[in-house]
Amino acid sequence: MQILLRLADRIDRLMDRIGRLTGWLVVAMIGIGVGNVVGRYGGKLLGQNLVSNGLLEAQWYLFDLIFLLGAAYALQHNEHVRVDIFYKTLGPKGRAWVNLLGTIFLLIPFCCLVLYYSWGSVINSWQIWEMSPDPGGLPRYPIKTMILVSFGLLILQGLAEMIKNWAIICGLRSLPEEQHDPNL
Repeated sequence: MQILLRLADRIDRLMDRIGRLTGWLVVAMIGIGVGNVVGRYGGKLLGQNLVSNGLLEAQWYLFDLIFLLGAAYALQHNEHVRVDIFYKTLGPKGRAWVNLLGTIFLLIPFCCLVLYYSWGSVINSWQIWEMSPDPGGLPRYPIKTMILVSFGLLILQGLAEMIKNWAIICGLRSLPEEQHDPNL
């Protein structure tokens, strides 16, 4: 079990790094968004087009990356949406069971379905070097690839969560502090 716990810790460290990088993408997205607004209104004043479709799409792509890459990080830090009608009344082992079963029967199968049904679209996008239909737009295939990457990372973090929850059930690890919050 110690080998599995070390693996879970390594996955957690990877997701932490990705999460911190994703935080910087928020700053970049805001910067591009501000630039787009300034360019739009400044362009009207100057009678020039100071905004491009590429910059608008870059802002959308960054938002996509934040959402897609942030999912595994949110799961790791227990910041995902939870319907906690019964969860908040459970003790640490009960919560670990809910988390473990939810990961096995809901999270992992959902991620596998998304990967299965997205695969063809992503491959097709790469085969045709899909581009935005808008003039000056960005290529679509890299951002579509991130669907596969992000759900792969979500499965990886789900495996780490399964290991950690099994360790809690077996009494080898305690529940993280944020899950002990009585206000859940």
